[in-house]
Amino acid sequence: MLITGASRGLGAAIARRLAAGGWPVAVNHLPDPEGADRVVADIVAAGGTAAAFRADATDEAAVAALLPAVRDVLGPVRVLIPNATGPQPVRAALDLTWQDHLDQLLFFVKSPTLLMRAAVPDMRRLGGGRIIHIGSDLPERSAPGMSAYSAAKAAQLSLTRTWARELGPLGITVNLVAPGWIPVERHADVPADQVEDYRREVPLARMGTPSEVADVVAFLASEQSRFITGERIAVNGGHTLA
Repeated sequence: MLITGASRGLGAAIARRLAAGGWPVAVNHLPDPEGADRVVADIVAAGGTAAAFRADATDEAAVAALLPAVRDVLGPVRVLIPNATGPQPVRAALDLTWQDHLDQLLFFVKSPTLLMRAAVPDMRRLGGGRIIHIGSDLPERSAPGMSAYSAAKAAQLSLTRTWARELGPLGITVNLVAPGWIPVERHADVPADQVEDYRREVPLARMGTPSEVADVVAFLASEQSRFITGERIAVNGGHTLA
């Protein structure tokens, strides 16, 4: 199993959860080797199997080298979780540039595409596999200032649905988990009143946790999800209910 961007945040929570379920986990990182080492150490201390792999998940050569490296250490990748992300700046529509769009498409269209192409040959040989995108509910919420991010996340959902049709005959399911705002390390400086404003809009009347996202990913990685593909599962406490 390979999780990109897994040295912290949602990726780290997913790595720990899936390792607890018995999966050998490849913890991909780029700028945070210390964080990746901590995640691996936590998994090993809990009796699981994991290793850290440094690679830029948006770079074609790096991804081409990453999958064989994971195979050599942990075995072929049966479950692929494109999770890596970059900065998510707020940009008003009138300030938006094409580069703003490209910066987001790099992580949510290019990277998943490179990873899918690198992982599918082994999945085909194994008779099947899982691709689980980590998306977002922002395309539905139309948050001002987030149009580039939202557009790229909407494109990621389109990849999910189309790949589900194309890869289904190979026994590969493709699904997307769409978290709402789940506070992680990057949100440490968000003012408390902003968090409270968001919480009041959530029907379940609380913020979600990384472990709740990880639980849904674990289900989609499991045999119990074998007849589910092309789906988007929102993990947001009902925040986007009409």
